[in-house]
Amino acid sequence: MSPLRLVLLTTAFASGLSSLALADPAPLALTSITEWKAVYGTVEARDRIPARARLGGTLVVLSVAESDVVEAGQELARIVDDKLDFQLAGLAAQRAALTAQLGNAEADLKRGQDLLKDGVTTTQRVDALQTAVDVLNGQIASLDAQAEVITQQAKEGTVLAPVAGRVLDVPGTRGAVVMRGEVIAVLGGRGTFMRIAVPERHAMALDEGDAIAISGPDGDQEGTLARVYPLVEGGRVTADVEIAGLSDRFVGTRMLVRLPVATREALMVPAADIVTRAGLDFVGIATGDTVALRSIVSGQPQLVDGVAMVEVLSGLLAGDVVVPAPEARADAGTGASHD
Repeated sequence: MSPLRLVLLTTAFASGLSSLALADPAPLALTSITEWKAVYGTVEARDRIPARARLGGTLVVLSVAESDVVEAGQELARIVDDKLDFQLAGLAAQRAALTAQLGNAEADLKRGQDLLKDGVTTTQRVDALQTAVDVLNGQIASLDAQAEVITQQAKEGTVLAPVAGRVLDVPGTRGAVVMRGEVIAVLGGRGTFMRIAVPERHAMALDEGDAIAISGPDGDQEGTLARVYPLVEGGRVTADVEIAGLSDRFVGTRMLVRLPVATREALMVPAADIVTRAGLDFVGIATGDTVALRSIVSGQPQLVDGVAMVEVLSGLLAGDVVVPAPEARADAGTGASHD
């Protein structure tokens, strides 16, 4: 566009504003705005608990896969150790032999007691027979206790979910031989939060309870800075952000987070009051009973008290009275028009 055409356009537009009546315009004043620092945060599970094998053996049943949702105490897998069945069979055979010996000992004891009544035998002999019966009963009780231990070990082959949540990882495979303490599945429970790492130069500007802006696949969200950790690692400070309704479907997802790190004063005008012509931004300025069109250099848009505002880098001074230009009011619902 030629300079002459631009001058004619500006003059014609300004002459169209000269008859505009002003309705209680307010002088432009400095506004405190927040400086934001953009970092990436990672979605983390609040509890990340491994479900471990309590018994060594063969993994015969694996009933979960990654991303499954489970309840606390739900069966995840089952491990079988064939040696336990053989041990139980051996204990059962020993118990049967001791039971037979106990029958003979009890019969001898009864005969001894009858003979003692007739004065044929001695009390010492009857006491020895009673001791033999008691020893056999104790041995049988010991075998029963050992069998209960082995039965409990077999029950521990069932791997249960330690918490309610989502299965994040299943390193185990059906048919594999696992050792006691080996991880069968990893669960994430009790919801999710976001963990961020902030450069240490901005650490002093972080306070628990600060509002945090998050940009994710579901749109913009707002969170609260819940905790700032005191340990600095690699020049960064770790902090946790609480976000209501944060999904646990993809743990480890990276999301863009904007942190408030400082405040400064700036001149702000409503975005709806800016008119763009020939690549230049203009606002209406009240001068007496008329409105003049003034060119400005616009900065970054900001949301102030729910109103879309634009920072003015140059072209205006504090005290100027900004009024909506006619075309700005006409375009308020659709944004400023462009040539």
